[in-house]
Amino acid sequence: MTASSDVPRGGLAAIGRAAVGLALGAFTAGAELVLLAVAAPLMAYSLAFSHGQRTVPAVVADGARRLTELERRRLRTFLGEDGVVQYGPLRALSYLVLRVPVGLLGGVILLLIAFGAVTGVRLAVSWWITGDYLDGIPPSWWIVLYAAVAGLVLLFLAVQGLVGVAAMERGVARRCLGPSPLAEYERRIAQLSVTRAQVVDAVDDERRRIERDLHDGVQQRLVALGMLIGRARRAGAQDKASELLKQAHEESQRALADLREVTWRVYPAALDGEGLRAALETVAERSAVPVTIEYDVPGRPPHAVETAAYFVVCEAVTNAAKHSGARSVRVAVAGSATMIGVRIEDDGGGGADPGGGGLAGLARRVAALDGTFTVDSPQGGPTVIIAGLPCG
Repeated sequence: MTASSDVPRGGLAAIGRAAVGLALGAFTAGAELVLLAVAAPLMAYSLAFSHGQRTVPAVVADGARRLTELERRRLRTFLGEDGVVQYGPLRALSYLVLRVPVGLLGGVILLLIAFGAVTGVRLAVSWWITGDYLDGIPPSWWIVLYAAVAGLVLLFLAVQGLVGVAAMERGVARRCLGPSPLAEYERRIAQLSVTRAQVVDAVDDERRRIERDLHDGVQQRLVALGMLIGRARRAGAQDKASELLKQAHEESQRALADLREVTWRVYPAALDGEGLRAALETVAERSAVPVTIEYDVPGRPPHAVETAAYFVVCEAVTNAAKHSGARSVRVAVAGSATMIGVRIEDDGGGGADPGGGGLAGLARRVAALDGTFTVDSPQGGPTVIIAGLPCG
């Protein structure tokens, strides 16, 4: 009951906040209109007599910046728009030129809503309280029905108008104050270059880790196995040879287990066959600490997303078992057709280093998919690792 009632309350609060923001925008539009009226002759004079040295007078530039910053705070507080801004005096002026009619339009719509509300209250009071019928029209059932339907239709149109004005406010701010398409392309190219280098580093790190696992684990056991078999061949007594062969057989089983562990860490076969959920359940079964899996993903995510999510969980669970002293780990995987979220929390001692080899490699793997990766591990715990993986 509480969760369901919070949604309408939050929606009404957002609508009320947006309405207040648009009302304030109507007032600031009036101040901006005054600034533009004063700026027009000053700009004309500057263009005519400055010989290109100064196109925006200082007083106009200062006023445009102040009003633009005021609009940015209004948009951030009431309309939830807080994008990256890069602008000078000319871009600030162009923004104000385009924003003034939008702000005035929002004010007109709010006035119409207020006028409609006042008219509705007056009509109801005249019909059922004072008896002094508005415009001399008595409240017959079809008149009441007509007024109610007309009022609801007009209210719906007005609310849609406010939604449209809010979208126009955000769109004008992004268009005029945000980075240019060329700057955005350059930023994206730089980001992809960094991501590509990080992917190469992650692959190299993974190869080195596999080499260490093979050298320090499987290779050592195979060496021990060979030595046991050699000793068994040279043993004179049958009982001693049998004992050495028994030890060799046990060592071969351990070498096989180590080899399975290495191949599983390289890539789990269950991920291809049964999907991410089955692979994560296997991680929970093989973990040295109890792991709880909560999985709520409709359908199967893309292969690259499944792989990244699996390795994030696998590495986080391994770190929790080896380094944090955790007694339990909780893994939650949820998402939709466009985004998969992974959250791993353990009750260990915390202090995990996001720049460490394992976690840094996971961050690079997630960044290669344009995802987000955060680690929150204060001293004393708990450690929370969150990854967001886009599916598109």
